[in-house]
Amino acid sequence: MVIVLMTTLLAFLAHCESAPAQAPAAQAKASIDGNGEGWRAMVETDFTVVNCPPETFTWKDGLISCTGKPTGVLRTVKQITNFELVVEWRHLKVGGNSGIFVWTTPESIQRLTDAGKPGLPHGIEVQVLDHGYTEQYERTYKKPADWFTTNGDVFPVGAVKMTPFAPVAPDGSAASRART
Repeated sequence: MVIVLMTTLLAFLAHCESAPAQAPAAQAKASIDGNGEGWRAMVETDFTVVNCPPETFTWKDGLISCTGKPTGVLRTVKQITNFELVVEWRHLKVGGNSGIFVWTTPESIQRLTDAGKPGLPHGIEVQVLDHGYTEQYERTYKKPADWFTTNGDVFPVGAVKMTPFAPVAPDGSAASRART
């Protein structure tokens, strides 16, 4: 499993392990500042660019910023399993569209790396939309935005399948929660 970030993300913290571990006596709890037991802030050296110029993603004061041009992918250097993810994010313009892939196929990451041009991997994405995206979508497409929310929907991208559970999109393809 590789965590992949694309477009406009500012920062995130993760509780992660490199390999499956035995059940701890007490589970670590999400902590927005990353100071809880078992938590650490992920930093620039935890990530590598997959398919865009290095200046697409920049780091300053522990925060990551992204130009969104071109659409590119940043992934963790190490494979991460058994993790919880806490993300603080902000779009710098109304209607921003971004996402966090919490699982991708190694083949799709390799395809993007080899191509060295914009594109997205096959995997499971947590959608990160600005609340203005709904209004922008309805104005552009002249139909209701009834198949997504701006609250972190989870959905498959490419040749990946998942089984969502309620609440789901009308066509059953996406969920605000899912089993993978």
